[in-house]
Amino acid sequence: MNNITTRANGSQRTPSWAHFRRPAPHRLAASLGLTVTLSLLTPLAVLAQATAADPDAPPRKLERVEVTGSAIKRIADQGALPVQVLTRQDITKAGVTTAAELLATVSAASKGLTDGVSIGTGGFKDQMGMNSANLRGLGTSSTLVLLNGRRMANFASPGDDQGVDLNNIPAAAIERVEVLLDGASALYGTDAIGGVVNFITRKDFQGVQLDAYGGFSGEGGAGKRTGTVSAGYGDVGANGFNLFGVLDFQRTDALRTSQRDFIGDLKIPERLPHLLSGVTYPGNIRLSGDQRDYLQSVGFAINGKPIVNRTINLSAPTCQPPHTLYLPGGVGGEDACTYDYMRDLELYPKTEKTGFLGRGVFKINDNHQAFVEYAYSRARSWYVGTSNRIDAELDVDKIPALAATGLGDALPDDRTIEVRTRMIEAGNRASQLTSTGTRVVVGMTGTVAGWDYDWGYNHSVNRVSDRDVRGYFPEDQTLQAFADGLLNPFGPSSAEGLALLKSINIDQEVRRARGVMDSLDAKITRSLTRLEGGDLAIALGGEFRRERSASSASDLLMSDNILGDSSPGDSQFTNNSRKVWAAYGELLAPFAKGWEAQFSLRHDRYQRIGATTNPKLGLRWAPAPDLTLRASVGTGFRAPSMDDLYRPTKVTFTSILPDPVCMAENDNDLSFCADAWETHTFSNPKLKPEKSRQFSLGVLTDPSPYLSLGVDYWNIQKRNLISTIGDDVILSNLDKYEPLVHRYNEDEGLAGCDYDPTDSSICFIELRKENRGREKTSGLDLTMQLRSGATDWGRFSAKLVGTWTLSSKRQTGDGDAYISNLGRFVTDGVVQRWRHRLNLDWSRGDWSLNLANTFYSGYTDQNSAIDTDTGTVVAKNKVKAYSLWDLSGGWEATKALSLRAGVKNLFDTAPPFSNQAYFFISGYDPSYTDPRGRFFYLSGSYRF
Repeated sequence: MNNITTRANGSQRTPSWAHFRRPAPHRLAASLGLTVTLSLLTPLAVLAQATAADPDAPPRKLERVEVTGSAIKRIADQGALPVQVLTRQDITKAGVTTAAELLATVSAASKGLTDGVSIGTGGFKDQMGMNSANLRGLGTSSTLVLLNGRRMANFASPGDDQGVDLNNIPAAAIERVEVLLDGASALYGTDAIGGVVNFITRKDFQGVQLDAYGGFSGEGGAGKRTGTVSAGYGDVGANGFNLFGVLDFQRTDALRTSQRDFIGDLKIPERLPHLLSGVTYPGNIRLSGDQRDYLQSVGFAINGKPIVNRTINLSAPTCQPPHTLYLPGGVGGEDACTYDYMRDLELYPKTEKTGFLGRGVFKINDNHQAFVEYAYSRARSWYVGTSNRIDAELDVDKIPALAATGLGDALPDDRTIEVRTRMIEAGNRASQLTSTGTRVVVGMTGTVAGWDYDWGYNHSVNRVSDRDVRGYFPEDQTLQAFADGLLNPFGPSSAEGLALLKSINIDQEVRRARGVMDSLDAKITRSLTRLEGGDLAIALGGEFRRERSASSASDLLMSDNILGDSSPGDSQFTNNSRKVWAAYGELLAPFAKGWEAQFSLRHDRYQRIGATTNPKLGLRWAPAPDLTLRASVGTGFRAPSMDDLYRPTKVTFTSILPDPVCMAENDNDLSFCADAWETHTFSNPKLKPEKSRQFSLGVLTDPSPYLSLGVDYWNIQKRNLISTIGDDVILSNLDKYEPLVHRYNEDEGLAGCDYDPTDSSICFIELRKENRGREKTSGLDLTMQLRSGATDWGRFSAKLVGTWTLSSKRQTGDGDAYISNLGRFVTDGVVQRWRHRLNLDWSRGDWSLNLANTFYSGYTDQNSAIDTDTGTVVAKNKVKAYSLWDLSGGWEATKALSLRAGVKNLFDTAPPFSNQAYFFISGYDPSYTDPRGRFFYLSGSYRF
């Protein structure tokens, strides 16, 4: 990413967002990554030192601009806070077309929501369709996303991760992205504890530009096509106005597991049998204790052996590969089959995205301008999960093999046989998620009595529609069809049964949510007096914001009669709002030559939450023309979101996890004790705000005109964390968290948990939002850039931007020991110790090449599963480092036409194996990996 600015003394350096750090040498994976990087940079360093600066390069005019992190205009290279800038050139070189893909190249971002993470079925619908930004791994809710310096409405669907859906960012209109890596902004909001991502769009475009992009993967699936039209007319200075608009269309094809060889190479059935399912096709029969005892007494056999378990399958050991397998050590056990759902779903959804951004600027006179901005986006995604499952109840006479044993006559009061089966004939479950964003901003800028002013009214809306489109059926009719024999759980159904499935398939909207944000903001700035180091400047501003959210469910969903899509009751209906007032001030004081102090103060008042005042202090010292030192310190405040306070109760399921109580009572029988346990997630209207303290220290240096280095140390501490305890943590620490596990033999009077003193199985696990414990994270950001002047071979440059996380840990409760997720997968993800993005560039005349590397260090896996035989934790797995290389080349064919071709994942690197049990997708971690494999693309741009 070669964004270079020029100092007043004529030397070149990277912008104020440059960061430098050197990884600890004893960290093997990161050291290897850095060694490779430095070996690539060394030849360029030699070349740079041997090459004179280009004498023909024209001088660059330094303009004062407003940079994210300050309301006062200054030269972009002069700030005290670390701001990373991604330019439109960076976007083109990376071959990305969405805001989410672009954020994935930022080394400081981790654990964000992606399309791959959203894959799921049934209860796994929480915030499906959302793509989010997550700086420092502190959570989507702690990262503030702005569009042209102003907020957007959050993703409306209720859930744990409150934030902007990156699908609502008009990516084709982006001019640059400024990432403030210093958290808790006193200007934009102290809820930005992890940092600020400010997407800045074009503002004065003139003419017409057509852009097209097409790509395909080497193994098929996940193809992409995009088309963009940009048009602008008018010059504000000459014509008194400028009108500009960008219209963008994107379509991405689905990617099925059957299209990727690496799914088989992961050997999930052998490595992760405990994460598979006991609901199969042909169906597994679940016997009662008396039924099993009787069949054993008459010598009933499976695969030539007398049965030993309560779960059997009449087709074993043949079963029905590739999705239904015979795995004696798996969840199905030695008498039944096991379902490998990774052979029966999609890894990447089909998507259709439309975006438009329009902007008009009108000159009122020499001192005043008015503007209006309109943005519209619609992202429609089709999430395809596994085939639906059902626990069908059949009379023993419907199963000839069992009826022949005399079971019905021997147990006349226990003739019903439970069959756990997959409805393969009905196809995979598919849901259509549509996230629609609209945003209108009107305002004015200008100067009055020596004060620069800027005010705007912002109306932003996000709507989310969740539609069941395939593979969902009325549960009562489906159960009856199995009972009547119209549907066969063991083989092909009759034509009448297939016709019934077609006629009762549900295709309708089942959930709807709407979030609205209205805000009025204003600020004024001016220089007060001249100090030794420059102008003493002040900024004053304020904001009034009203947030509203509402969600609802269809009558059919409320009836709790959709097979595979359960309802938690009427709490699906919410309608809440609140008001927020804020005022802030900033003082920029260059009090001595080379010294600059920045002091900001913000006061927020949240309706029903309370008020808070948070300061921010930054200090910058340039003791030499090519050396800058900087530091900042501040506090943050994140009020609980309305979903944290009032969201609907969420009913979902864990991944396949063993119940230790059941294991102890049943000789560690995994086929009986491992299941996807029901969980209930509750909001909490009594939550208190999260608070934080953070500071940073940095140094920037240009040891030569061809080399720039920078390093920033950051440290963030949060308290009063708003969180739930992970279900894996609860089940592995029952001595402490048993009260959160509700069982049928506990007479607690809970709905749906009918008391049965003989049944110790889990009814549900309680996940409740609470203020609990603290979180600490710290690390170093590095930037190293080399560049050459013009040579006979062209121009060369190299840039490395990396993040070395030194600490990332949190408590599950006040006073508890800290649990680290640094280099270790805990509950919902991992924070890798080292991430980087390396760009190697060459250009000569009309031609250019870019070779880029994205690197994630290895880490300790989740390792939470229990071995079938011993009941102990399985052998630990170390997830390998993940390194992707991209290559692209550009050609400026004419002044109007430019072309670019590229290959992403040049070496077709597959996601590394992981035994994580948090995401619905198993075998690898979908939060940072790319299952597409080698991907080819061609893009073109034509300007009129």
